[in-house]
Amino acid sequence: MSDLPEVLDGEVVALLGEAVEARFGMALPQLARAVKAAPEANPSATQLVHWYGLLAQAQDALEKAEDALVAALETAVGEVLDDPVMELAQQVNAAVEVRDGRAATLRFLLEAPAEQTGTRPRPALRVTTTLPTAAPARPARIRGGLR
Repeated sequence: MSDLPEVLDGEVVALLGEAVEARFGMALPQLARAVKAAPEANPSATQLVHWYGLLAQAQDALEKAEDALVAALETAVGEVLDDPVMELAQQVNAAVEVRDGRAATLRFLLEAPAEQTGTRPRPALRVTTTLPTAAPARPARIRGGLR
């Protein structure tokens, strides 16, 4: 799908950030300031900066969820995990899904040609000259047929 290699979880944000920087030839903070100053100037840059920000937020949420789970596992007694620990594990799973979805979106936007990532106008409504038609006739009922 991409020439971006598979990476460890924590590295995905840094790797995609480097790809955004390479595409525009400037550091992310500088690119973010440029997008904030003129968001319509480059729709591709605006979308990439937006999705990079969402990815970074998702990674932070994932790290916090992982830290909470590790802390709960360190205090867990026995091999059977109680409901609060299982809830934390579910939160980690959900955070991974969100992070991976945002990374996939950012990767897609990086692979798409620049002119396709911007907002596109909707196609014009189709005007047709379809003539009205009559409803099909009901088939005739045959009485006294086989039973």
